Amino acid sequence: MLYRALGRTGLTVSEIGFGAASWWGKPQFSERAAAGLVHAALEGGVTFFDTGASYSNGHAEPRLGRALKGRDTGKLVVATKAGTFAQGGRIGRDFSAAAVIASAERSLKALGLAALPLLQLHGPAIGDLTDELRTALAGLKARGLVRAVGANSFDPAVIEHVIGLPDFDVVMVDYNVLRPEREPLIARAAAGGKGVLAGMPLAMGHTGRQVAKLRAPRDLWYAVRGLLRHRREVEQGARFGFLNRTPGMTGAQAALTYVLANPAVACAVTGTTRPAHLAENLAASGMTLSADTLAAIRMQQARLSG
Repeated sequence: MLYRALGRTGLTVSEIGFGAASWWGKPQFSERAAAGLVHAALEGGVTFFDTGASYSNGHAEPRLGRALKGRDTGKLVVATKAGTFAQGGRIGRDFSAAAVIASAERSLKALGLAALPLLQLHGPAIGDLTDELRTALAGLKARGLVRAVGANSFDPAVIEHVIGLPDFDVVMVDYNVLRPEREPLIARAAAGGKGVLAGMPLAMGHTGRQVAKLRAPRDLWYAVRGLLRHRREVEQGARFGFLNRTPGMTGAQAALTYVLANPAVACAVTGTTRPAHLAENLAASGMTLSADTLAAIRMQQARLSG
């Protein structure tokens, strides 16, 4: 596993991170299997773990805490999110200073940590980033409860705004072969000293047509979610099927390698519920794409944007 600096935070992270969310955090998925994946990730050199207070209807964060119990977390960067919360099967939003402080304090207990290496606001609007909230985040830092703060958003305007705020250390954006338009934004973030995390680096598996591979209930859950929320990405992903024929690597590895070829990206965060998929992802660290494959990716991206 290779490692990269997370902007100017002073933190170093594995270039491939583990996403503790979605089906992984749900009670329907075995606790033992979920913990086993975390332990395998640790053994594979992963030091960045990403979760959130609202993930998996509130179950993911405490599950990650249980999986890490008894492990040396001193060199890990465990990131969680505030501003959203699980509410009867739905996601609630509250970016008030009091709510974010309370969320961070609950996260510390759920994760079993004395301090959060990274606390990110989960999908805020620009209007949510008030002076009061920013003062509260600074207060969490001053109290030693949070080391770095960031924002996770798939809205470029929000990320652009955060780049201009000196008290934010990290941004998390959706970046993959379907999102080349994020590259100028990522470059500006890195130039401003922000650590950059790539969310959805595998484009939710759409380049490998995962929605058509139904082997277990979890696959049906992911397929339905993809078709309902991301139909356009499903259709576009099919155009990148050639990645599955990349010499010397799998399609998933080629997709990850594309993201990590961007030196401004500190970590590509991907989740999984299968040990084989985890091992496949981790093996992508240090891989490089050929000039021909990169050219094919750029050609297909140009066709989609044309």
